[in-house]
Amino acid sequence: MIVLLLRSALFAVLQTLLTIVFSLVALLTFPFSARIRYRTITLWNRIVVWLAEVVCGIRYRVIGLENLPNTPAVVMAKHQSAWETIALPVLLPPMALVIKRELLWVPFFGWGMAMLSPIAINRAEGRAALKQIVEQGRVRLAEGFGVMIFPEGTRMAPGEIGRYGIGGAWLASHVNALVVPVAHNAGELWPKNSFLKHPGLITLSIGPVIDAAGMKPDALNEQVKAWIETEMKQLQRHA
Repeated sequence: MIVLLLRSALFAVLQTLLTIVFSLVALLTFPFSARIRYRTITLWNRIVVWLAEVVCGIRYRVIGLENLPNTPAVVMAKHQSAWETIALPVLLPPMALVIKRELLWVPFFGWGMAMLSPIAINRAEGRAALKQIVEQGRVRLAEGFGVMIFPEGTRMAPGEIGRYGIGGAWLASHVNALVVPVAHNAGELWPKNSFLKHPGLITLSIGPVIDAAGMKPDALNEQVKAWIETEMKQLQRHA
């Protein structure tokens, strides 16, 4: 336990220092194109994922890469941990994240996040937030970026299932986009609200593409949920 605590503490210190440095770097990328900003700022993500492996022993494997389409898509992912929010932007093609706008107010971290042109919504606004997701999501997809959203909206402990919000399915069905469901078991090693990071192997599973053309948002949302939660049971069984 002492070793685990020390490794987690070292990781926290290194991540904090790295975040401060890259927040300043992110501000310097403002004059450049969205692609250059993305490649530069997500170096932070790559380094943090590497530090998690080297310092904390958190390794990962990705299955289903062959399912990724050649065109920008809407990624709908399980949310258990901070790990996937850091890793997915560099393990998958470039994409804009749908986030709660409060994240942009976090010192240092929010500065870097803002330079990635996320879709920052006020979740309390309901229909207005859905309209924003569609309008800005359409633009991001046209620019060649995917759009990533966590349907549950908040991190869920392993074994728990949150309410799947309609935002991602609403966007995909309104713009006839492809949808990529993603499951993983990161919460087993990097639990929510926990300082300790546990060594082990995270499995990230990319599901078959779902064509949203002609689908109702509710039906699409249920199909995504069904695949993710079925896959989660498989991942937990083999954890």
